[in-house]
Amino acid sequence: MTERMATRDAYGKALVELGQQDDRVVVLDADLSKSTKTALFGKAFPGRFFNMGIAEQNLMGVAAGLAAAGKIPFASTFAIFATGRAWEQVRNSIGYPHLNVKIAASHAGLTVGEDGASHQALEDLALMRAIPGMTVLVPADAVETRKMVMYARKVDGPVYLRLGRPEVPVILPDDGRPYDPRVRLLREGKDVAILAIGIMVAQALEAASVLGTLGIDAAVANVSCLKPLDVPGLVNLAECGAVVTAEEHTIIGGLGSAACEALAEARPGPVLRVGVRDAFGQSGAPGELLEAYGLTPRAIVEAAQRAVAMKSPHGQS
Repeated sequence: MTERMATRDAYGKALVELGQQDDRVVVLDADLSKSTKTALFGKAFPGRFFNMGIAEQNLMGVAAGLAAAGKIPFASTFAIFATGRAWEQVRNSIGYPHLNVKIAASHAGLTVGEDGASHQALEDLALMRAIPGMTVLVPADAVETRKMVMYARKVDGPVYLRLGRPEVPVILPDDGRPYDPRVRLLREGKDVAILAIGIMVAQALEAASVLGTLGIDAAVANVSCLKPLDVPGLVNLAECGAVVTAEEHTIIGGLGSAACEALAEARPGPVLRVGVRDAFGQSGAPGELLEAYGLTPRAIVEAAQRAVAMKSPHGQS
């Protein structure tokens, strides 16, 4: 995992590629195009790029209108504004009529860093999951981001695409295959299944290596499509009897919640959640914040050890 690239950078490049393939693709931004990387699309296709200013509600309303007219809008801004400030417009103007708008939200999670709690979207997945018909995608790296952008264009309806600010390791092979929304097994294991999303996929792989030295055989799966969720894939992984989820998001309403809801109905068993525990973020370097809020390989290792212990009738492994 030596190559690194921010998913927002991969998004900007993929948009240009997509724009060359389909002239129905248009891009809207909320005066953040240098940060969201949509400036690349604006330079390549100035007639199909619209800076709506710092007015996210209007951004979503215009995107809805363009979709109703047959365009495929990619509405881009920071995640906190796309899902917080403009939630009513996303719900009523895009979700309710099931319009073909792709919402690309960058700077999600704690890794916004020094911008502080006001700019850290820790609840965005919960907000978007709750909207009926909304597809929710979270790439693990730059390779998956490009594939998701191409996939999003083909989805008939609204899509939420969550992107990050800092560079992250490239962990998935660029194999030329299209994006597959099913749960993807990255490492086999029989003792515990670690379900990860976004930047936590790399953390989960590190944790599984550590667990191996401790005598625990851990599977790692990339759950990049949070909605619609691949329930059969999750149930299959849960057959090992213990599950840990890992996400850069509050444990309320995100991957941990989705896994608990699905498995409680189909394959009950211990599910321990690694994520932000009902708290706001704070200002700090991304690495420091991940450490402070327990979003680390060490935290995943400890959760996996507890989950394995819970498989025993006596609470011991």
